[in-house]
Amino acid sequence: LYVVRLFLNYIVNYYGHVMGTRIERDMRVDLFKKIQTLDSDYFDDHKTGSIMSHIVGHLRDISEMSHHVPENILVSTIYIIVFYFILFGIHPLFTGIISIFIILLIVFSATRRRAMMKASRKTRKTHEEINSEVENSIGGIRLTKAFTNEEFEIKKFTRVTEQYQESFGDFYKQMGIFSSGTNFFIDLLYLAVLTFGGYFVYQGEMSFGEYTAVFLYVGFLIQPIRTLIGTFEQIQKGWSGYEKFYNTMMIDPKIHNPESPIYFEKSPETIEFRNVSFQYESSRSTVLNNFNVMIGKGKKVALVGETGVGKSTISKLIPRFYDVNDGEILIDGNNVKDYDVYSLRSNIGHVQQDVYIFYGTIQDNILYGRPDADLDEVIEAAKKANIHNFIMTLDDGYETMVGERGVKLSGGQKQRVSIARVFLKNPPVLILDEATSSLDNVTEKMIQKALDELSEGRTTLVIAHRLSTISNADEILVLTEKGITERGTHKELIQSNGYYAELYNASLEI
Repeated sequence: LYVVRLFLNYIVNYYGHVMGTRIERDMRVDLFKKIQTLDSDYFDDHKTGSIMSHIVGHLRDISEMSHHVPENILVSTIYIIVFYFILFGIHPLFTGIISIFIILLIVFSATRRRAMMKASRKTRKTHEEINSEVENSIGGIRLTKAFTNEEFEIKKFTRVTEQYQESFGDFYKQMGIFSSGTNFFIDLLYLAVLTFGGYFVYQGEMSFGEYTAVFLYVGFLIQPIRTLIGTFEQIQKGWSGYEKFYNTMMIDPKIHNPESPIYFEKSPETIEFRNVSFQYESSRSTVLNNFNVMIGKGKKVALVGETGVGKSTISKLIPRFYDVNDGEILIDGNNVKDYDVYSLRSNIGHVQQDVYIFYGTIQDNILYGRPDADLDEVIEAAKKANIHNFIMTLDDGYETMVGERGVKLSGGQKQRVSIARVFLKNPPVLILDEATSSLDNVTEKMIQKALDELSEGRTTLVIAHRLSTISNADEILVLTEKGITERGTHKELIQSNGYYAELYNASLEI
């Protein structure tokens, strides 16, 4: 029997934990897939550290709960049934009295469950806060050093850590009440066994041997009951994590594919904004109001204007990072909402002002434009973006590690890597959101020439900060809070001597 027990213990400890890790793996993959489908609004409202805690930390508790709890419940239930059967065989009335105290123990445990769950949820929240604080602080460590704000960051982290400790203090307070209360009822149970058992022996209803057996079996019965009570803590921690998992999985993205989507198969003839109004959920003011514009095939349209008038917003509405509140955006006469989202976005190249570089090699980052491309295509894209010569000066060439968020690259080099991604993607529609804003004048001219080449024959929307980069645009739209106040070619707008001419002349003076 001990050999059998050895074998079964191995199965429980090995395969039980393997099953738990497989559950954790599947849930983590499902959760990550779900997060990939969520709208931009979700990421506007949730901290990166909180999302990381959810994906990494909370699922570990669910994994532990998923394989330990069923095991504990099964084994403990079998023990309890067997020992109850034996006790009833010895003395039914005595067993009934014992059961009263066991029921009191169970009722107490159940009533404390709600307080423990509330405290467990609080620890989850503060755990997310501390992860967010670490992610935020480490990500901005260079800014912290530049402003000599180390003490300020330490104080912020200490404050969050104290909140974390306090939340666990509340949780362990509830655990203390739970544990001490259950031990008290177990003590009462032993007292009942001593008192009533002694009485039954004194009355001659039980022999001393039966009384001793009952005492021993009650001791055996307490152990699985303790195991079940201890399982409550694991259930609280795992269940609070599961609630967050379930709530995230149940989020219905606002932006999703239609039932019968249209697929992007060719360069569009027209892209039209028709009576478009838009407002961010977190903002009270309308960014765009009754906005209208038509972009023809192969045309380059530039947007200029002060910060906050909606230039970048326009570039986010075409690939449906957000959906319009009113009006519609049409591609070849079809609403963008009727297109397959992935087909739509895969045919739009987006170079943003705020370039994101992934941790990895330069080749990995350029390949992000088209992951199935070969090295020759990567090199060709880098040459067009005028970064190939720089890459070849590095010891490891295209295999050079760029550091977290491209810390080993300059601003202009990051921008050129992002432009190389778009060259590699080679989409029919381009959106250039201040794509040359981080470049020096010499590099800007090199990149601008490459962008002009890339834009040739493609429908291009340019959001410009430097007006000198859009002088060859087919049409320039001047945006203000009132909407489009001027439109025309560079030459026409200069001749009209309006707001655009004023901006352009001011840039020349700088």
